[in-house]
Amino acid sequence: MSSSAYILPYNPKSTVKGPEVANGVDASTLWSLTPGSDKPSKAATTRTFYNTPPSKVTTVTCLGDAFPAKNVQEKREIVRRAIGNAVKDLKGYDGLGEVVVDASADPQAAAVAANLALYKFTLKTSPPSPFNPNLTEPIPAKLTFKPFEASKEWDRGVLYAEAQNLARTLMEYPANMMTPTIFTDRVKKEFEGIPNTQVIIRDEAWAAEKNMNVFLSVTHGTSEPAKFLEIHYKGASDKSAAPLAFVGKGITFDSGGISLKPGAGMKDMRADMGGAATVVSSALAISKLQLPVNLVVTCPLTENMPGPSATKPGDIVYAMNGKSVEVDNTDAEGRLVLSDAIYYTSTEYKPHTLIDVATLTGAMVIALGEVFSGVFATSDELWNDLHAAGEFEHDRFWRMPLDDEYGPQIHSSNADLQNTGGRPAGSATAALFLKPFAEGIEPKEGSDTPVMKWAHLDIAGTMDATRPSPYQEKGMTGRPVRALVEFVRRLSNA
Repeated sequence: MSSSAYILPYNPKSTVKGPEVANGVDASTLWSLTPGSDKPSKAATTRTFYNTPPSKVTTVTCLGDAFPAKNVQEKREIVRRAIGNAVKDLKGYDGLGEVVVDASADPQAAAVAANLALYKFTLKTSPPSPFNPNLTEPIPAKLTFKPFEASKEWDRGVLYAEAQNLARTLMEYPANMMTPTIFTDRVKKEFEGIPNTQVIIRDEAWAAEKNMNVFLSVTHGTSEPAKFLEIHYKGASDKSAAPLAFVGKGITFDSGGISLKPGAGMKDMRADMGGAATVVSSALAISKLQLPVNLVVTCPLTENMPGPSATKPGDIVYAMNGKSVEVDNTDAEGRLVLSDAIYYTSTEYKPHTLIDVATLTGAMVIALGEVFSGVFATSDELWNDLHAAGEFEHDRFWRMPLDDEYGPQIHSSNADLQNTGGRPAGSATAALFLKPFAEGIEPKEGSDTPVMKWAHLDIAGTMDATRPSPYQEKGMTGRPVRALVEFVRRLSNA
């Protein structure tokens, strides 16, 4: 029989006691029982106490002497790190079930941290893994969390974390367990029963009818059928109002094609569909929260393989918008699948804002590492809104240059566009390649205002955590799901 546990944040500066678990015992009382308790302690330091009635275990986690921070974003991150470390302590103990959390310092941040810190992907068979695709019955989570006091902020944080964990799961599965077909089937199942949503799965024949030749050029080397996924959520009071649009790169495995990647680390390219994973997971949270917006999500899904019919370096194909594209390097396939998807989405659904998300360039890893996702934006307002949402969730962005002076690097070939521009500013030239396909970002004649704002998010660096944090294990991160959901929540004034 499982027993309960408690997580109690300890604020050394506070004179107000937190929730008492029993017999007048609270966080400060427990903390004072340990050696060195009279000295300053770093934030996220944890101390676990046993046989503290009515629980089996109580973990006290220090918020540090700098708490509360002057900056509300810093305060929220201190809470996440403190709660995350506490969960890491507790998930190592057998026999625990429900964990009651004092989330009063910030309920949303506490809920996010608890549910992210618990996550660990594995396909080992002992103990049984909840991620085993052969399961007939789901395995319950080892721990479940609830706050001392219920709140909508806590509930929102749970949904934010669950969505990010879904993106992590989609990215972690090996390519044989996450093909385009399996991906779309999983997404369809996740959206079952959610009001105001529709999932549409298109095939290669449909893409050919739409003249998505650049997208289809990437599909030629694989035997796995490509898919084009659409998710429609109509949460606004006016269902016909112009939507927000997300487009996600969905390369379920990227070998590089004919321009074959080195073998070392190639298995990480199972997560080259991270853009698709994050936008569909964000859409799931947005629809579960029933935010008052209309949203369209599109994801071109395929493998990039060096088969006998694969596109060759130097091949030229015509995109859906009529532009000719020279495939200089088949390993720069993400911008190829995105180009047709961005053009289709912007012309078919005429969104007021379109954000594409992609694990696009190694250059972004070099530029920003694992800390910030790169953003190329045509609108200062859109950038400011994304930046604010990212700071709020500590799922941060950094603005990169979207400048036409990089143009000669991708315009100096026998086609209108070349899919690579050399090593210099590789992430900037990739973004510039996509720009002509974002229909509506240039003002029409007689107007100074574009009909569509556009941002390209390059998440190649943030897709994977090589160093663990208190609430994020090593592995695929599922970023920037929380930032995208928070962006939409603010956009909808919910």
